[in-house]
Amino acid sequence: MKKLRLFISLMLLAVAMPVSTTIALAETDSNKENPVPLAKAHAHNDYEHERPLYDALDHGFTSVEADVWLEDGELLVAHDQVDVKPDRTLKSLYLEPLKQRVKQNKGSVYKNNEQDFLLWIDIKSEDVATYNKIHEELADYQKMLTKFSKVGVEQKAVTVIISGNRPRALMENQPVRYAAYDGRMSDLETQVSNTFLPVISDNWTKHFTWQGVGEMTSDEREKLERIVETAHKKGQIVRFWATPDLVPSTREAVWDELMKADVDVINTDHLPELQEYLMKNDSEPTKQHIDWQD
Repeated sequence: MKKLRLFISLMLLAVAMPVSTTIALAETDSNKENPVPLAKAHAHNDYEHERPLYDALDHGFTSVEADVWLEDGELLVAHDQVDVKPDRTLKSLYLEPLKQRVKQNKGSVYKNNEQDFLLWIDIKSEDVATYNKIHEELADYQKMLTKFSKVGVEQKAVTVIISGNRPRALMENQPVRYAAYDGRMSDLETQVSNTFLPVISDNWTKHFTWQGVGEMTSDEREKLERIVETAHKKGQIVRFWATPDLVPSTREAVWDELMKADVDVINTDHLPELQEYLMKNDSEPTKQHIDWQD
């Protein structure tokens, strides 16, 4: 009898629920299934989430980062070498799932949307041997990967960016690459095509003292704007890591300044929070990441 009364009460509540509430719930469910792909959303150390890649995709992220170690001929994903596990490979966590996703969505990572997707591979082990193995594996997935050659750039659903221990000379001399090179602040003033170096990314704390408490100084704000303006003139996008990310107030204060300066990719470990922030504050949430030079 108690169960029957509970059932009847729930049915009456559903009937009495305002239409606006019903619509809101439906929209929420729809957003979970088809999130807006957010160009500025970057999942830092993505592999540390409960569901690597999938948690990021569920929140509309279009940029994820995986640290890799070359161990016994396998590319294993982990921040520290002591944490590598044989079942956590670059293929199983990222390349295969992305391949299936792109196939399912007929050429794109997000359904009915051609938003580009960035996969950052941060090399933690020796640079040349690890990159050679990465190149070998990427070649098996070239149908979904942006291709770089002497004739130009062939944009595909996923663009790979090599970070960490980057073998620059090796990459520069390849006739065909399936990955681009992640630049640093020291590359900002160099005249290198964005078809090789499409990104300027660096440690926030090496260039800025402000950590989201109080007002950002005018000098540091001008410096940030100058960095972004210089990079954008060369077709490069900008990203900072090691930005304050633990305390909500300081985190959002820094996000506000990054948005004002038009920084292209915002680093976070807090996926729902950045998704909500960008949905409220980014007027161009699905802007393409990189405009390749001829």
